[in-house]
Order: sequence, then structure tokens, then C-alpha cells
Amino acid sequence: MENIDKSVVKDFGREWDKFDQSGVPLLEQQNSFDKYFSLFPWDSLSENSEGFDLGCGSGRWAYFFAPKVGKLHCIDPSSLALNVAKSKLNNFDNCIFHNAGVDNIPMDDKTMDFGYSLGVLHHIPDTLDGLKKCTVKLKQGAPFLVYIYYAFDNKPKWFKLIWQATVPFRLFISILPFPIKYIICQLIALMIYFPVVKLSKVIEKFGFNVENIPLSSYRNQRFYSLRTDALDRFGTKLERRFTKNQITEMMLEAGLEKIEFRDKDPYWCAIGYRC
Repeated sequence: MENIDKSVVKDFGREWDKFDQSGVPLLEQQNSFDKYFSLFPWDSLSENSEGFDLGCGSGRWAYFFAPKVGKLHCIDPSSLALNVAKSKLNNFDNCIFHNAGVDNIPMDDKTMDFGYSLGVLHHIPDTLDGLKKCTVKLKQGAPFLVYIYYAFDNKPKWFKLIWQATVPFRLFISILPFPIKYIICQLIALMIYFPVVKLSKVIEKFGFNVENIPLSSYRNQRFYSLRTDALDRFGTKLERRFTKNQITEMMLEAGLEKIEFRDKDPYWCAIGYRC
């Protein structure tokens, strides 16, 4: 069976078409990039380095990564998302676009100097197999950066219960026709995300730690990001979550070593190197 859910691909194509990140200031996009790529070994790259962005989406990460390397393969199974990425990256002549999924990454094995896949491999049926398909493309010692949804293994039990209570709503909303789903998710962003985020910001001003308040990680982001991520969260029917230990085991089994995790939000970002 193909390791892909075509309905999820279609939904993400529509999401990136709606939210191409043009509503987020460049400095805020740069700050997000710096967080997600904080573990990346930049000194291992050169002007001739060649690698891939699996699940490039709107091209928001490639926009900051491409200037640092010789060639960047931007891969996405959604042609709609890929068109958004092409538009965003049209000033870079070192980006090569591939309409492909994790089963048919179009580069030869053991040829890539780096790779990364952020927010993608938890949206496919077999995350471990996806990791293996990525790792096999890397040269020995090449880094691979991954961001996989965490199972709240570093959060208190009540935090997990709140999340679990939202799952039935996500499962229902995610199967609705896209126009209806889109409207509902925008209302969730306005009526739930926005008030909770503002509350966490107020609490923080009084000197309290808001790390364990749901959605507090959005407190310094614009409403545009809340709208995007509400659609991402409630509009996607396939979402898998893993503990830090589970991700470590998968990365090891996929042929990665020297694994390191980011110890701050976003969880879990991890880096590994091809054995």
C-alpha cells in the first residue's frame, strides 16, 4: 500500500493555498525558522551542499534554507501546495520542485548532504517507514532534521485530558466538505484559540509560567497563525503523535544516530545523522 493519505494531501494543498504565509511578517517567519532549525548543524553545509525538504508545503522553511545551500529539492505530493511554494521561492534558482510523496522521493540513495521534514511524517499512515525512506537518501554522516507531533509526554495529565477531549471534534470536523470545515476552523481560532492565547499572555505579564497552558506557544504570534493552525489541527483527519522515546526508537531503526532533541517548544524537533 502507498504510504500516503490522498485526502490529507488534498486538504493540505487547500490549506497552503488559503494560508500561503504572506500574512505573517518576515521577521516572525524568521523567528519560527530559528526555533525549528535550532539543532541544525549549519557548519556542516557548504555552497555546494545538496539536500531535500520533504513536504515543503508553502515553502516557508525553504525560503530561509535555500540561500544557505547549493541545491534544495522541494518535495510535496500536493500540486496545489507546490504551486504556492514555487511562487514564494521564485527568486531562488537553486530550488528544484518535485510533485512526489515519501514513497517516491526522486533522488538516488546515499546522495544527499542533508534533509529535513517538519510537520509531515505524523500525517502519513506509517511514520517509521517514512523516516526510512528519507534516511536512505542521505550520505553517511549527513544530518536529518525532523519535527513530529509529540504525545504530550512532557505535560501534566490534565493537559493530555484536555487534548483527548478535542479528538472527537477533530475527527468529525475533518471529514466535512472543505468550505464548511474551513468556516468552522476559523470560528475555533476566533472563539477558542484567540481568547485562550490572550489569557496566557496576561498571566505571563503577572510573572507566572504559562508553559503548561494549552495554546500558550501562540501568545506572541499573529491571529493569522492561529487561523492557519486551527485549520491544520481540526481539518486533518490523520494525525499521529509520539513520545520522545518512540521517536528516538524510530530514528534509530531508520538508520540515524547521535540523536538530539530540542528541549523547548516546538516539541518534538530532533536531529539525527545517517549511520
